[in-house]
Amino acid sequence: QVQLVESGGGLVQPGGSLRLSCVASGSIFSILAMGWYRQAPGKQREFVARISSAGSTNYADSVKGRFTISRDNAKNTVYLQMISLKPEDTAVYYCSAHGAVTYWGQGTQVTVSS
Repeated sequence: QVQLVESGGGLVQPGGSLRLSCVASGSIFSILAMGWYRQAPGKQREFVARISSAGSTNYADSVKGRFTISRDNAKNTVYLQMISLKPEDTAVYYCSAHGAVTYWGQGTQVTVSS
C-alpha cells in the first residue's frame, strides 16, 4: 500500500510559478515510476508528466519546456516545478505512483488567474 500526499497548490497570476510536492509513504518509493496528472472542471483527467525509477522523464506536449518533474528518493518525494503558468493550467493536480497497481493522491488545486 502506498499513500500519496500532495501540497504546494494555490492561486498564481499568469506567467507565475509554483512547485508541487508529493510525499509517498512506504519503502518501495524508489522502485516506482511517479507521475502527475491534472483534471480541469468539466474535463477528463489528463497526463502531465512522469518520471521513472531511474529518472527518465516524459511530458505532455502542452507543458513541455514549462514544467519539470523530479524526484528525491531519500525523501520519498516527487516534485513538479511549473513556470510560465497559463490560465489553461488551472486544474486539480494529482500525484500518481505506478507499480503493480496505480496509486493516487487526493489532489491539490492550482488556479492561474489575474
